[in-house]
Amino acid sequence: LGSKENSECSIDSIAQSWAVISGAAGQSRAETAMNSVDARLVDRKAGIIKIFAPPFDVSGEEPGYVKGYAPGIRENGGQYTHAAIWVIIAFALMGDKDKAWELLDMINPVNHAKTKSDVLKYKVEPYVVAADVYSNPKHAGQGGWTWYTGSSGWMYRLIMEFLIGIKLRGDKMQLDPSCLRSGWKSLEIIYRYRKSTYNIEIQIVGSKRKVLSCAVDKVSQENSIIDLADDGKGHLVRLVVG
Repeated sequence: LGSKENSECSIDSIAQSWAVISGAAGQSRAETAMNSVDARLVDRKAGIIKIFAPPFDVSGEEPGYVKGYAPGIRENGGQYTHAAIWVIIAFALMGDKDKAWELLDMINPVNHAKTKSDVLKYKVEPYVVAADVYSNPKHAGQGGWTWYTGSSGWMYRLIMEFLIGIKLRGDKMQLDPSCLRSGWKSLEIIYRYRKSTYNIEIQIVGSKRKVLSCAVDKVSQENSIIDLADDGKGHLVRLVVG
């Protein structure tokens, strides 16, 4: 399944995305894979990223319970939000920050309820993450099972770790500004580490997204990897990106 030889499920976003996330694909193959996802699985009109296409319907392939759903419903060719987020992570890892932010905006549930017609189409709560959003033509853009903590956890990781670039590794924090959004001039993040608080101020003075300087409590750092201290104090981190 997921082969170009299949009449149904001829492209599966999970295989494409994880070829990039795992590091298994070389640059050329990774670009081909993700360009195919963008062309065949990203539905900007419905505001969704389909998990695979075409959905299972009449072929003799037996993928299991997925085929029990109507075509374009839930995992059978709809947006399964876990997989949609992995698509965006893959674009971020490839350095295509504008595509990554565009697709995050597109699947953000808030943006599925900006107008009355949007609300009537989406039909579920816009303030929580839905596990799935349908691609079936009769229900395109309609949300399914909401309050899905697995996808919301991945969305949080996508935003904080892969886009804003706060990467936690034990008692260290790495600040990676490479995918900060185009057009931003600055941002501030307050992070609580056990009993301590870190106020992180990021100033953006150029478009290359390289770290120009990093200081913790006015002490210059050799790199943007910060040792976190559980000392009950407040700390100020200033990062200049150019």
